[in-house]
Amino acid sequence: MQAAHIEWKELPSLQPVSTPPQSKQRLVVFGHSIDDTLLGKLVTSLIGENIPVTHVTLFKPHDFLETAASLSLNIHPNNLTQAFKARVRAIFAEHDLEAAIIENAPSLQSPGLLLMDMDSTAIKIECIDEIARLAGVYDEVAAVTQAAMAGQLAFSDSLVQRVAKLQGIEMSLLDTIRFDLPLMPGIELLCSVLKANDWKLAIASGGFTLFAEQLRKPLQLDEIVANELAFNGTALNGKVIGRIIDAKAKQETLCELAARYDIPSTQTVAIGDGANDLMMMAEAQLGVAIHGKEKVVYEADAAICHGSLLQLVYFLSAP
Repeated sequence: MQAAHIEWKELPSLQPVSTPPQSKQRLVVFGHSIDDTLLGKLVTSLIGENIPVTHVTLFKPHDFLETAASLSLNIHPNNLTQAFKARVRAIFAEHDLEAAIIENAPSLQSPGLLLMDMDSTAIKIECIDEIARLAGVYDEVAAVTQAAMAGQLAFSDSLVQRVAKLQGIEMSLLDTIRFDLPLMPGIELLCSVLKANDWKLAIASGGFTLFAEQLRKPLQLDEIVANELAFNGTALNGKVIGRIIDAKAKQETLCELAARYDIPSTQTVAIGDGANDLMMMAEAQLGVAIHGKEKVVYEADAAICHGSLLQLVYFLSAP
């Protein structure tokens, strides 16, 4: 695998300022290759929105990524509301680009911790929905899943309801899913880059260990925390064993793993797509929505809404 490296080109300040920035704010912009001409148009758009840009840098942290831009901003911290960040994202979305204002992001160059959700984050599917599809109860289970992921139903309640609908399903049916999990594009390469920089990798999932364990080797995982399905012989009995891994458990997992591996909180990243990921994302120094629901993208520190998960490296490498 190609190891991470950084190539950058600094450009002169496009707007003089009389005072230095009041916080360490960087606007990271990526999605397709950015050159000097496009960058000039983007900065002009920001200035037109009264968003002061003090310095710009083009950088490329990996051979498999396009050139991105890092812009230094001069904004009072009190003005950095979620609504303001959403407005900035919208400006760049008009150019088919993604953008996020980040402050004091973890550094790729120091050991850190990445805690990942599994379903629809590390892999493309929701495993419980796929089980239900094969068992002929998809519509019933999917409706509960969507309510939970949108924050309309407590996750633990939704999990109990959904697993109950799977009672009697044979292990052979589960095997057709667990031995062919579709990885999210870029996740293996992202994990290889982080491992090469001494990061710890873990999954905290409201899904099931039966599937998460299949990811341990390809993603080089150090830890897995997920729910345990109960069986009667070779068939599901419709129950979950032990503590349900909900939003609070995910948040606690991040703190526990950081302490176990002696990783400072400033070097923690959490990624997910649903409402039950928001607590662990808020606990981490950097919380990133991965192809997330609208509410999650709005509340996250940053988001990757399109393309490879390797793009997470942009946030950790912006000069």
